[in-house]
Amino acid sequence: MDSVVRASMKISDFQTKDVINVVDGKRLGHISDLELDLRQGIIEAIVVPVNTKFLGLFGGGTDLIIPWKNIVKIGSDVVLVKMEEQRELQIQPQNETTVYIDRDGLASRRN
Repeated sequence: MDSVVRASMKISDFQTKDVINVVDGKRLGHISDLELDLRQGIIEAIVVPVNTKFLGLFGGGTDLIIPWKNIVKIGSDVVLVKMEEQRELQIQPQNETTVYIDRDGLASRRN
C-alpha cells in the first residue's frame, strides 16, 4: 500500500517566503494572494505584487500571476519558480490589469 505524505502550511507562513526566479536568480517579491479552483480544491496560481513605485508614491504596479505548475520548490524561506521571461504591465488608475505568465514564457492580460 502506498503511503501518503501530507504537508500543510498556513497561508501566513506562505506569504513570508521570498519568491525567486531560478532562471535569472531575481527576487520577485512575496506572495500576496492565491488563485484557487474551488471546484477541484487546488491552488491554481500564486500572486506576487510587482511594485515599480518609488517609496510607494510614484508610478504604478502590477500583479504577477505565477501558475502553480511553474513552482519548482517550496523551501523553508523561499519559493523557487521557473519563469523564462518576465513581462510586466503598468496598471492604469481606472483599470486593474493582471499579467499571467506560464512556463513557456507566454503572457496574457486580463482586466
